[in-house]
Amino acid sequence: MVTEEGIVEKVLLHKAMVRVEKRSACAHCESRGVCHVGEGNAMVIEVPNDLQAKVDDRVEISVPTSSLVKLSLLVYFFPILGLIVGAFAGNAWAPSFHVQPALASIVCGGSAMAIIFCVLRWMDRSARYRDKYQPRMTRILFTGWSREPGDSK
Repeated sequence: MVTEEGIVEKVLLHKAMVRVEKRSACAHCESRGVCHVGEGNAMVIEVPNDLQAKVDDRVEISVPTSSLVKLSLLVYFFPILGLIVGAFAGNAWAPSFHVQPALASIVCGGSAMAIIFCVLRWMDRSARYRDKYQPRMTRILFTGWSREPGDSK
């Protein structure tokens, strides 16, 4: 399970907006220099407020590792696979359409990657509402008014 700590900024009905500082997961990521997930070093995520956390509480947020690996595979591996397979297919079909192989590879590879991105976007809309892909608030580390260790609910 991948865990991060964050501070509750806002509570809305049964949801909480939690500001999470980018550190452990982002520290080793190759894209950390170009990632613009949030302003500065923080990102705000919406999580179910099952623990009834209040504004300024420090909470632990977790995401199952299997879900993170599965999503990473979808986002990084499949578009590259589509590009490669599309480029090989374009190169193979080029003589049939009397087109230069390099041009056919570029067009087919780019088209295959674009189709995969569209499929991933459609899958993202349906996965947004599945609990197994959503971060969860696992415990309250400090309450906003005491800041004493062990004051969890």
